[in-house]
Amino acid sequence: MTDTNPDILVAGEALIDFLPDGPGPLSGVENFSRRAGGAPANVAVALARLDAVPWFWTRVGEDPFGDHLAETLASFGVPDRFVERDPAAKTALAFVSHDADADRAFTFYRDGTADTRVEPGGVPDEILDSVSWVYVGGVMLAADPGRTATLDLAERASERDCTVVFDPNARPELWDSDEEFATAVHEMLAYADVVKATPEDLAAAGFGSEDAEDESESPENLAASVVESGPHTVLLTLGGSGAFARSTDAAPWGSGAASHGGYEVESVADTTGAGDAFTAGALAAFATGTDREGGATTDPTDRSLSDLLGFANAVAAVTTTAPGAMTALPTREEVRQFRQ
Repeated sequence: MTDTNPDILVAGEALIDFLPDGPGPLSGVENFSRRAGGAPANVAVALARLDAVPWFWTRVGEDPFGDHLAETLASFGVPDRFVERDPAAKTALAFVSHDADADRAFTFYRDGTADTRVEPGGVPDEILDSVSWVYVGGVMLAADPGRTATLDLAERASERDCTVVFDPNARPELWDSDEEFATAVHEMLAYADVVKATPEDLAAAGFGSEDAEDESESPENLAASVVESGPHTVLLTLGGSGAFARSTDAAPWGSGAASHGGYEVESVADTTGAGDAFTAGALAAFATGTDREGGATTDPTDRSLSDLLGFANAVAAVTTTAPGAMTALPTREEVRQFRQ
């Protein structure tokens, strides 16, 4: 499927999530459901569902799990041009556990897997010349050659005036120390224009702490500390408290700040992929503009932070109403109906 001309490139891991049949520690789970996953893969599929089909650069094994991922991505309309297959490495796996509030934790099986083995130059310069937006995730920075390849991509994208969007996506199990993670994040911030993160992500990267009672760690102050490192826009997701955004004069949409309290969901089935859904909603709104109900608009200046947060929060909220990540991602029309 290469007869398309995306304006967005998503880069990062595609893996298999094994979801438990109930809440509780992983050691007590007897049955799992297999789901296609990986934060960048979720973002790519979510963008396709939101009528903003991207390129997706990833690498999966030539094994049954890789077959499932490739088939799933294709079924959602994600072009396969940069979906690489590795004959010498397995597809990465992640086992998910849920607590009573549907919050999740991950246990990864990712040592030497296919997604860690992408090489610099996998996306040629002419593709970067043709897109305006490049999204990268922090998991890819945890192992080489994937780390080097991801930094190389971000550097070349920045040189070509692409807007680089970065989600640190802290996963402590993948790193030897917080210091190693923080070093990698700050290396990527040299190229990032937009950062989407949680306060926990930023705390692991050395920006403040996870203490919600500490007034100095307010969303406003956290966002201010990140923009001092180079990015012109910060999007903070705050769980049940919604989201906060801040941008500087360097942002194409101008300086400003906004917050959105999120949406009540009567029955939360699964929060897996909700943050990725938010990212895709924000990216779709940035890239295409969005009217106040969430529909695409032809006006390139229609990118207010307030409207963007409302749309992105709605995409995330709808995603929590069904199990899985990709299977729960909504279309623009479903987001519009939810907001109404």
